[in-house]
Amino acid sequence: MPDFEFEKKYHAQGFNRIVGIDEAGRGPWAGPVVAAAVILNPKNTNDALLAELDDSKKLSAPKRDALYEALQQSADVGVGKASVEEIDTINILQATFLAMTRAVESLPSAPDFALVDGNKLPPLSCPAEAIIKGDSRSLSIAAASIIAKVTRDRIMTELGEIHPGYAWEKNKGYGTKAHQAGLEQRGVTEHHRKSYRPIINILSRADS
Repeated sequence: MPDFEFEKKYHAQGFNRIVGIDEAGRGPWAGPVVAAAVILNPKNTNDALLAELDDSKKLSAPKRDALYEALQQSADVGVGKASVEEIDTINILQATFLAMTRAVESLPSAPDFALVDGNKLPPLSCPAEAIIKGDSRSLSIAAASIIAKVTRDRIMTELGEIHPGYAWEKNKGYGTKAHQAGLEQRGVTEHHRKSYRPIINILSRADS
């Protein structure tokens, strides 16, 4: 379970506003990549909420939704997105970094230090540490993982209503059988990542 050990380490070094950063949506074939930046204040966040925070992938959708709403009330939250066009232009890693930078920039006030999920750091205006499996180790990153996933899931549900037939409301843009069937029957939409190999293959068949 995640805890405050990383945050405590940097608090002891004089950093006060420590932000956790995570993303959702690097793997899907469609939709934007979304990042979140969350600064938890233990004094304003009750212990019951902290005890429930975890890697968003380990939580049920109703639990994520409830924690999302609670975090909006008790933490500083920033969200950033990178579009499909940006993903296709600069690649998914750089688009993820762009979304992370935008998430930090959208916070109410700037952080002093960042804890970032993964093994690489985006270009930030503050010092930072990359933490592998950070969403399972740091409460701040776990909180960010929840905000990012719920935000992106809601985007994909809305896109699924606009573009029925791909089951985005269920698969969130991942390459499931239902999504593949939709591509075969309906073709590629403007929300598909045209730099991704499965989409490239479909487009090349259509052109041949």
